[in-house]
Formats: sequence, structure tokens, C-alpha cells
Amino acid sequence: MSEPDYFNLTALASLGWTPFFAAQATDHPTLIPAGVSRPDKGRYHLLTAAGSLFGLLPGRGRFHGETKADLPTVGDWVLVSLIDDRIDAKAQGTALIEVTLDRQSKFSRKEAGERYEEQVVAANINTVFLVTGLDDNFNVKRIERYLMLARTSGASPVVVLSKADLAKDLTKKLDKVKKIAMDAPIHVVSATTDQGMAQLRKYITPGKTIALLGSSGVGKSTMTNYLLCQDYFDTGAVRDNDSRGRHTTSFRELCLLETGGMLIDTPGMREIQICADQVSLAASFADITDLAMECRFNDCRHQTEPHCAVQAAIKGGTLPATRLATFEKFTEELAVLTARNSTQGRPEKRSPKKK
Repeated sequence: MSEPDYFNLTALASLGWTPFFAAQATDHPTLIPAGVSRPDKGRYHLLTAAGSLFGLLPGRGRFHGETKADLPTVGDWVLVSLIDDRIDAKAQGTALIEVTLDRQSKFSRKEAGERYEEQVVAANINTVFLVTGLDDNFNVKRIERYLMLARTSGASPVVVLSKADLAKDLTKKLDKVKKIAMDAPIHVVSATTDQGMAQLRKYITPGKTIALLGSSGVGKSTMTNYLLCQDYFDTGAVRDNDSRGRHTTSFRELCLLETGGMLIDTPGMREIQICADQVSLAASFADITDLAMECRFNDCRHQTEPHCAVQAAIKGGTLPATRLATFEKFTEELAVLTARNSTQGRPEKRSPKKK
């Protein structure tokens, strides 16, 4: 039996290995490149050029990371050393994760709670499918929030409006999305009737990774099963009163397509707190930031100032007032998070000792 070829460049490229990662690996020529397909309670499912491995994180990696965001997540590339190199149908090999490589992109959000804690949902994504149902779960403000997070990630956002077969007032809903999507493509689809699904396949090419993100019940798992051509993920019904579903996907997993390319399905997010920066905020609201350049005053707050181009657009009907309200809300959220992040970790002042 021939030795496994863990360094086969063709096989690695099909998993998303690029010169960006190869350059980082040059200092570790004996370590094996592996992609994280699924974190699983302290161990990791890994994909290599020669097959699958189980990865373990040494104690120094678990406890000396700066934050949770430093730990490997789905989509990450790591370098490993073998403990047990068995690779067959019954027993995968086991390896130690020695190095986690820098990410080309990452989709992050702020964890729930008062402390600023970044949660990396998935890494090294090329394209993000932002999935929203066209049923009673339709929510433009949620799409705006996802778009900003996606632009922060470094991946290309694509808005996917699912459940077209259940859509009411489709034209009105589509018009609302067009006003906030900026340059992001929009696709109206139905995995049940196959409507528009073929258009999504053009994004899934060999070596590229697609992540599906959206709240519970929007049809991410059904869509993933369609693209995988098999019922890999469980799907569930939604409630009649609000079209919301339960989390049928309880973990994040990268799946390989037979035709090439990779998909990551993620659990639905109940809470989407922003983890962004000023650049992504400006890109997500380019309609407002472009207008602001035409205001008379550089520090215009777009309220009652004279010659405000933003207010003029609102009065002229070319910019919805709700769009400005959302921009102001996100700006405020970002300022609060930035302030918390800058003070988090500072040593507490100790009271002087009594003599």
C-alpha cells in the first residue's frame, strides 16, 4: 500500500488551499496542511489531500489563545502532526493541531452579552449566501445587518430570497431589498420548485467555499441538501403564525460537492449583534455616505442642518427615512462596541492600601 500523499497540490487546491496559505506553511515543511470541516466538542474533523483526520488541540493551544476567536473554526486551515496515520473506512487518523494559519476572510458577530467577545462563525469563505425567506419571516432590517457583517468578513455577499413559492407581494419585497443591497447580487429562489436554484450553482466552483447564513426556518438546510444532491441535513417545519423554525442544524460543517466546491451550513442566529468597522459600515450604506459628501457641512448630522443632501433625498423620495434611521442605529452600536473593546482588558484600579 502506497504512503498517503498529504502534500498533493491538486488535491489541496480542490479544498481551497491557495498561495496565501502556502506562504505561511513554508516555515513548517514537515507539518501537514488540513482544513477544518467541523469543530466537535474539543476535537476537529479535518480534510487533507490524502483523506480525513481527527484533530486534537494541545493544551497550549486551548488555554494560551488570546480569545475564543483565535481557536480553529470551520473553514480554517491548520498544520498538523500525525499521532495515528490510519486512514480507512473504519478508523480515521488522529493528529495534533500545531499551527492555525491566518485567515483570508472570516464571518464574525459579537457574542450575546455585555462583554465584547468576537464569535467567528466561519473562516476563509469566498461567498456568503445571505438567506431570507419570502414568507412571513421576511425582514429587511435583518438583511441590512447581515450585509454589513458579510462586508466586514472579506467575503462577497449574495442575497438569496428563499421560499419564492410562498411569497406574497413579491414585487414590493424585492424592491425593498434592491434599495439596501448596494452592489450585492439578489436571487429569488425556491428549493421546493427548483426556481432560481441553478443560478446559485455558478458560485460553487472547485476550490471555492460558500457559507449559508440566515435565521432559523429560512430554508438553509433544504437549500444545502438541494445543492449537495442528497438529504444530508435535517429539515424542519416552521410555525404557522410567524414562519419561524427551530434550529435543525445544530453545528457548522463544511461539505464537499461532487462537482467541486464546498458549502458551509450554519445554525440559525437568534441574535445578530454587529462586529464590524467603519469601512464596512460605509460600504453597506454607500447610498448615504455618497450623499453625505454633497452636504454643505462636513460634520452634517443629516437632521435639520441647511443644505443637507441626505434629507433632500428623503424629501424627494429617493432615500427611505428608515434607511437613515438604520444607519444611525448601526453607527451608535458600532461606537458603543468600539468603546467597550478599547476598555476591555484594562487592569482594574486598585484602592490604595490603608496605612
